Amino acid sequence: MLNRPGLFAVILGVQGVCAVVFVSDIVLSVLGVPLDPVPWRVRELMEIGAAIGLILGTAAGGLLLRSSLRRTRAAEQALRAASGAFMDLVEDRFEGWGLTPAERDVALFALKGCSIAEIAALRATSEGTVKAQTNAIYRKAGVSGRPQLLSLFVEDLMDGDLVRPDPSRPAA
Repeated sequence: MLNRPGLFAVILGVQGVCAVVFVSDIVLSVLGVPLDPVPWRVRELMEIGAAIGLILGTAAGGLLLRSSLRRTRAAEQALRAASGAFMDLVEDRFEGWGLTPAERDVALFALKGCSIAEIAALRATSEGTVKAQTNAIYRKAGVSGRPQLLSLFVEDLMDGDLVRPDPSRPAA
């Protein structure tokens, strides 16, 4: 149904008309507004049509909710997979560079965007120690700073299986 917005709009429109029929009938009766009598068969057909419209609207809403929940679950699974794959990629890179356990911690905090002072506070060490460790990380990774370190992982993600092109979008 999400692939057919026109159908959804029609059902929504019918549901709106049905609601107006039911509500206007009640409001006009309560306010005592005199109306020309409507033949009983026409009135019955209007009410049957309104009821069918409301049922269709409820069914469409249920289908849209189910579809939305499926898409949400799929997106969450993809995110979990990407997160796990990213951590595997990080561990592989750290192992390949021969980082010490302390350097691994510092590198993870750096990738998360923490400043030198924040990393030092989190690890209960001096800023000088963290600076020395970050310099060792950059040297082992063959980069000159944090932006290049982060770009190594971004490039790996873009080249790898984690970022899949959307088949519905045309290629650039």
